[in-house]
Amino acid sequence: MNSRIQPRIDLPTDSSTESPMKQTMTTPNVVEVAPSVEPGGLRMRLARNPEWFTVALIVVTCLIVGAINPRFFQLATLFDLLHSATTMSLFALGTLVVLASGGIDVSFTAIAALTMYGITKAVFAFWPDAPFALILVAGAVGGVMLGVVNGLLVHRLKAPSLIVTIGTQYLYRGLLLTFIGTTFFMNIPHSMDRFGRIPLFFYHTADGLRAVLPVSVLALVAAAFVTWWLLNRTMMGRGVYAMGGSLAIAERLGYNLRAIHLFVFGYTGMLAGIAGILHVSNNRLANPFDLVGSELDVIAAVILGGARITGGTGTVVGTLLGVVLVTLIKSVLILVGVPTTWQKVIIGAFILLAGTLFALQRKR
Repeated sequence: MNSRIQPRIDLPTDSSTESPMKQTMTTPNVVEVAPSVEPGGLRMRLARNPEWFTVALIVVTCLIVGAINPRFFQLATLFDLLHSATTMSLFALGTLVVLASGGIDVSFTAIAALTMYGITKAVFAFWPDAPFALILVAGAVGGVMLGVVNGLLVHRLKAPSLIVTIGTQYLYRGLLLTFIGTTFFMNIPHSMDRFGRIPLFFYHTADGLRAVLPVSVLALVAAAFVTWWLLNRTMMGRGVYAMGGSLAIAERLGYNLRAIHLFVFGYTGMLAGIAGILHVSNNRLANPFDLVGSELDVIAAVILGGARITGGTGTVVGTLLGVVLVTLIKSVLILVGVPTTWQKVIIGAFILLAGTLFALQRKR
């Protein structure tokens, strides 16, 4: 009878016979490798965090202006900058959302002008004592409705949002000037006038002038927080960035592109409507020709803040820094005796620098 002999293999149990790999894995000695220093590392870090580039430009600009005119370093200057930047900041926050989604909107100033002038004129004619909160809500709702029209057209037509919003910009402007009015007026509703005069903080300068920080700055703070929360803490915000990165991939991931389009343009319209009402209250003047023409300044501010024109990126902090930089350039040139015609030159040069950083980031 044939018997099968099973070979017996005795495995050593002595720790001295352990495999080199096991010894290496259990050894307590750790060899630290010094990080290599890449050439151009600073440039790459700036490309990954463009907000620092904007901060550097702001600091350099302030130092130059302060050296030429020491009066620049006063609290009153900060108040003036915040007052001037409130409307642009609200526009910029809406533009950030659109750019992050991969689109672009140039109709927000027309939305602001139509809502602010139409609502102010209607309220003064039919309900002069209307509460300011109700007027502000009406401006927001009007802006949302006009913005949703943009979103529906972009989604239905599958056309570039730039072309669509250029068309609606002319449409909204035409409706305003044809059917509502073409003359400015200073007889605004009482609550709007009172709100524009409420100071959040004020003090008297050495010259005896009264420097005032308007209460409308609180609306900017609230809008900045809400925008940050929507973009960073909600599924809709993730969808916005996903759609900006790739429309096809966002659709495959299950995002509702129609809902995102409506949200993006509706939210931009809402901020534009609010900005328009606050603009009338702060200036105590309703002018149908106000705000129009500032679209490129707003888009420039958002790009300088680190957002890409191709979508998928952008932060609230960077956007506000970009607004500060653009407002600073437009406001301080007069203090140092530089002609205002140089505003576009300087802003354009800064945008080219930002574009260079974007190119460096793509080459990583």
